[in-house]
Amino acid sequence: MLITIDTLRPDALGIIDASRDTPAIDALAESGRLFSSAVSPVPLTLPSHTSMLTGLLPVHHGVRDNGQTVPADAELLPVILKNSGFSTGAFVSGFPLQAMFGLDRGFDRYDDVMNEGDQGWVERRAEDTVKAASEWLQGQAGSQQPWFAWTHFYDPHDPYEPPREFWQPGPRGSYDGEVTYTDYWVGKLLETARAASGDRPLLIVLTADHGEALGEHEELTHGFFVYDSTMRVPLIISWPGRISPSRGTEPVQLIDLAATILDLLDLPPLARTDGRSLAQGLTGGELALHPALMETWLPWTYYGWAPLSAWLDGAWKLIDAPAMELYDVIKDPNEKSNLAEASPAVADRLGLDLGRMQASAGRVAETSSDDEAMQRLRSLGYVGVGAPVEVPPDDLADPKSRIAMRNTLQQGEALLRAQRYAQAAEIFADVLATDPDNRFANLRQGIAFLRLNRIEEATRVLKHAVEVEPHRAEARYALGDALMRSEAFPEAADQWAVLAELQPRRKEAWFNLATALEKSGQAEQADIAMQEYRRLETEEATSGSAGP
Repeated sequence: MLITIDTLRPDALGIIDASRDTPAIDALAESGRLFSSAVSPVPLTLPSHTSMLTGLLPVHHGVRDNGQTVPADAELLPVILKNSGFSTGAFVSGFPLQAMFGLDRGFDRYDDVMNEGDQGWVERRAEDTVKAASEWLQGQAGSQQPWFAWTHFYDPHDPYEPPREFWQPGPRGSYDGEVTYTDYWVGKLLETARAASGDRPLLIVLTADHGEALGEHEELTHGFFVYDSTMRVPLIISWPGRISPSRGTEPVQLIDLAATILDLLDLPPLARTDGRSLAQGLTGGELALHPALMETWLPWTYYGWAPLSAWLDGAWKLIDAPAMELYDVIKDPNEKSNLAEASPAVADRLGLDLGRMQASAGRVAETSSDDEAMQRLRSLGYVGVGAPVEVPPDDLADPKSRIAMRNTLQQGEALLRAQRYAQAAEIFADVLATDPDNRFANLRQGIAFLRLNRIEEATRVLKHAVEVEPHRAEARYALGDALMRSEAFPEAADQWAVLAELQPRRKEAWFNLATALEKSGQAEQADIAMQEYRRLETEEATSGSAGP
């Protein structure tokens, strides 16, 4: 049983901070090995989970951002387990992990039904996810076939809106309340999983994809920086009778999980991995610790600013930014004292190691990984944008110098989610007055105008959003929507075709492409696009995915 809890800080757990209320997870930690300071490779949901299930760093599997597609050549843990005779089921709760992005390979059932929010904000509450997972687990009870279940919870992710009975006191009470709510349903899930396993030992791994800054280093949420507030996560590995209970602060890594699980199950290792098996260390031997590479491309892909990377080796952590940072994370765990100038030899050594790792077969995931979908696009005469997000150039703004602007943009985003569209549009306009090419502000202002039915203004802004970032699927979707509303159907078809190339398994891209082509008087081409939509519908139904 693999349980991943989105945006879970270590200090959100009662076993680490006694003021918190997480009895189910605490009891699980007491039953196994707790690592209170494991290292995530990236503070973004899809790239981090891809690393967990492949054992590869983002620089090697290529998924650098949410919304990309997991490469078809990536070796996934569930595929190995399925081929080894396991029944496999996944139950995910946030839009970045929907089946169309490619982590469903190897699962007999990939349940991604989400019933709250809309478009890129859609999610599923813990209670509903556990109900779906429990039904599948109960179906495994009594079977002699081994099973692998992955359950993902999204609740602690922003916005923090716990049910009233789970509210917690203090300035971070709404976040902690979401964690407490999730903990309650983790407890229910574990009851069902243990019953389904019967007398067979149940290996349970619980962790997070990344943490949450909650204002540390002026970051409100996550994804923008690579400080430990978002890069350190709890990791629990419990296997009663096989792993003795203990706890430590060793910086094991999420990329170690796939290799560890296969090793513990006596299955063949991954053909290629950046991680190392922790199995020996879990059963009395020495832990296989190794330096950690961390990164975030979000400042680049969302805003056009410099991406960040970091290298952790022992006590030293180097952050490669336009203004270099170096920290002794043992003496200075909050990363307050930058030692880059005081310790240049250390900074140089870590910088060389970081550069070597980043240069080793680095890649950006091809977004177009569905051959049949691409053949249909070519038959329609569309070439599109050609796929991967481009490698960032040099001389970009340091995210540290833009944190105030980013927080302003997040305020606008919160207003957008709250359907206060006019106020959101004003905030984005203020940013665009000083940064007219800001990718996020252009896209979100365009969406605000769409919601206000100001179609002409929306079209103008969204055309610029596509110009400054042609690979942003959300911008293509929004511009296609605006053009459809203004009945510019041939232009809209162009946008839906590009969206279909960027996200080839996104059904609504093909449906909308068919609609735009039909309204443009191109009935035969519309039928080709509709065939692809129907193929995806059938594929989803037969594979067990339950997406929108």
